[in-house]
Amino acid sequence: MSDLSIRPARTDDVPALVALYADDPLGALRETPDDLDPYLAAFERLAADPNQHLVVAERSGTVVGTLQLTVIPGLSRRGTIRSVIEGVRVHADERGSGLGTHLVRWAIEESGRQGCQLVQLTSDATRTDARRFYERLGFTASHIGFKLQL
Repeated sequence: MSDLSIRPARTDDVPALVALYADDPLGALRETPDDLDPYLAAFERLAADPNQHLVVAERSGTVVGTLQLTVIPGLSRRGTIRSVIEGVRVHADERGSGLGTHLVRWAIEESGRQGCQLVQLTSDATRTDARRFYERLGFTASHIGFKLQL
């Protein structure tokens, strides 16, 4: 991983990020890489929020992975600050290389630097490989998630 850097995402990374989001069976149904306007607007909201950390993994000038880390201050659990890892994506050519592990470990370390005492994430129930991956990294499936589409 010596030739890899993890850095904050920039506006000019948005096309590569959207391509990563769309490059799997679930993402192909949800993402629209041909219309970047909603993604650019979302990027501006993220960039303006100090609790949002959208990062890219870059190798030789090419975006090969990404994730979003959200820091959430709270009152429960004695004022615990928690983080949520979302949108973990690794380019198809990099899968199995250890890049996903490197990205998630970066997020865990950054969570500690941000004062978090708890790191959370969700993964679609159909992503059985992802579940095994997160369990290998020490995460436990402890809750049932719910969604309400608006």
